[in-house]
Amino acid sequence: MTSSATSAFNLPDKLAAKDDPLLIGHDDQHLSSIADSLEHKIAELKDRLNALRREPGGRGQAGVQRDTEIHQVARQLNLLQRFGMDLCLGRIVRADYSEPIYIGRTGLTAVGGRRLLVDWRTPAAEPFFAATHATPMGLISRRRYRWAHGRVVDYWDEAFTPGELDEGHAALDDQSAFIASLGASRSPRMQDVLATIQADQDAIIRADSRGALVVDGGPGTGKTVVALHRAARLLYSDPRLTGRTSGVLFIGPSQAYRAYVDDVLPSLGEDNVQICTIPDLLPEGESAGEESDVQVAQLKSSTQLTKAIETAVTFYEQPPAEEVSVETPWADLWIGRQEWQEAFNAVDPGTPHNEARAQVWDALLEILANQVDDHDEVPVHQLHRYAAQAEELTQTFTKAWPLLDPSSLVADLWSSPTHLSMCAPWLSPEEVNLLQRAEPLAWTQSDLPLLDAARQRVGDPEQVRQERRRKAALQAEREQMSLVIDDLISADHDGNDGEGLVTMLRQNDLQDPLIDQGTLPRVAPDLLSGPFGHIIVDEAQEFTDAQWQMILRRCPSRSLTIVGDRAQARHGFTETWTERLERIGVSPVSLTSLNINYRTPKEVMAEAAPVIRAALPDANAPESIRSSGIPVTHGTLSDLDSMLDDWLRAHQDGTACVIGDPTFTATPRVRSMTPENVKGLEFDFVILVNPVSFGTGIQGAVDRYVAMTRATQQLVILSNR
Repeated sequence: MTSSATSAFNLPDKLAAKDDPLLIGHDDQHLSSIADSLEHKIAELKDRLNALRREPGGRGQAGVQRDTEIHQVARQLNLLQRFGMDLCLGRIVRADYSEPIYIGRTGLTAVGGRRLLVDWRTPAAEPFFAATHATPMGLISRRRYRWAHGRVVDYWDEAFTPGELDEGHAALDDQSAFIASLGASRSPRMQDVLATIQADQDAIIRADSRGALVVDGGPGTGKTVVALHRAARLLYSDPRLTGRTSGVLFIGPSQAYRAYVDDVLPSLGEDNVQICTIPDLLPEGESAGEESDVQVAQLKSSTQLTKAIETAVTFYEQPPAEEVSVETPWADLWIGRQEWQEAFNAVDPGTPHNEARAQVWDALLEILANQVDDHDEVPVHQLHRYAAQAEELTQTFTKAWPLLDPSSLVADLWSSPTHLSMCAPWLSPEEVNLLQRAEPLAWTQSDLPLLDAARQRVGDPEQVRQERRRKAALQAEREQMSLVIDDLISADHDGNDGEGLVTMLRQNDLQDPLIDQGTLPRVAPDLLSGPFGHIIVDEAQEFTDAQWQMILRRCPSRSLTIVGDRAQARHGFTETWTERLERIGVSPVSLTSLNINYRTPKEVMAEAAPVIRAALPDANAPESIRSSGIPVTHGTLSDLDSMLDDWLRAHQDGTACVIGDPTFTATPRVRSMTPENVKGLEFDFVILVNPVSFGTGIQGAVDRYVAMTRATQQLVILSNR
């Protein structure tokens, strides 16, 4: 036997045939080299991290570069310490290469420069995931490991050439690593499946990021797995996505889903992906409730209503007609109708209303300065002070271009029928009245696209206020520095008559580097505001046109991965993906599909498929590839507690979920959820409570279908009788 306390292999007695040194001896030596290299690399990274943290913080770009390097080193260290030798997923043997190539979660090189692990995201690693017997991609064999507690407890071989079978170089098994992993117990977080990514999934993961890619697939086909691994692959391979103003945004359907997948990307070595839901994109989303009126929700789901925001804002950007005067030591200055119009026209296209105020004000200052005979000699900061003290000018300007709050802008539409009719003249009187409500600030999910449009058009008023405070503080610092420089010039007895280095410091571009920018007021950046280089949307079939506009505002490149299943759309999806996306402005669209159900047992799918096809005859219910051996059980509500108790006693691991019973109290291993919130999740044991109560029509059928297909092992359906 090869396995020992010092071996990387710890195979159980029932796998004694796989413990042959001829089969695993080379692997054991290679894994030992990985262990030695890991120890050295971890020590090296710790030393580097400690050295970086001892370095002075620095200012400006130097400080940013130091912080970035600390983050990168810490991320790499965390990954190596988290997995250890588990970094190694398996190996491939190529016909054109004498030595096995070992694939890892990250690349790893020995001290002498020998490559020990090839990063799974590189082209060299692609055959490990993508090779099939029909398309072997030059492989002789492939081996996948199963790890537990830092040791290999099983492995699976696939031979791609007859010679490999004849010569006994592979320990073949009638159950692949992937099928075996499907039977593992679930936990509150998505299990690690990187080592068992299948060829159809890998092709999507490695697809180019340009344009919009739609991944259509039924329940259990691995859509979420593909989406998450694609995010990690794109960040690794696409340099356009690594900038501080770029990156990847991942949008999921619910907070439960977000918690379920939250650990996947860090396990792949990526912690720079923002994962969120649509409500997370706005501060108001946290408390927004469901829209109870179906007609109101329908009106707000269209992009048409967001056009009312533009009209509402333009009411606050009308140049005044009156003339105002400004008294200064240089001359009495004035602003008339033509000057107001000129200043208002100076705004750069696309600038949010609140940020544009500064541009209008600066244009007014320039107009005033040009009225002075020798305006180049007028200190701008002094002119600013006189203009700010001109009460008539500031009041007229504030009234004509006020600082707006996006929430109040939208609330005005829901509290004033006259105002809404002016901003949205296409609405009928009945629709205008329908949109009015007693509490205009009581936000619903349907309001969020309107609020988002308003926030983009108007801007964040608090950010503008903070920027104003920052500029005021910066000006105060400059003025204080000018006083110090004046004193230095007065004390200069070198005969330079004010023409030396000290005089040069009067220039702002030479003074500003001397000011500690870190002490000035700043607004914390909104990490979800974008723009993002790529956005991945899961369960995309549920998004309304208005919600899609929220997404597209954050992705001007239209580089998207869109994951969903038309048959799981609760409100129906009669269009094709191309028709839906082109209607909201996404083109061109590439389509791909996943058709194999890896998660749901055949026993469950046999009952779930007729449920959805009764409502949608052409629904693409995927074919399951495995059987749990446990038939779907039917019972009454009185059986709920006893069935759960029996399952918990029989299973020390795994998770269960009761769907459709709001009175059921969740426990650490048993969730209680509604059918609307289980999308993207999976459980070993699922109990549906009175599924007929989920509703009628397409929505009811979809909710029952989705709930049934959450089960990875056993499904129980309970009814009133």
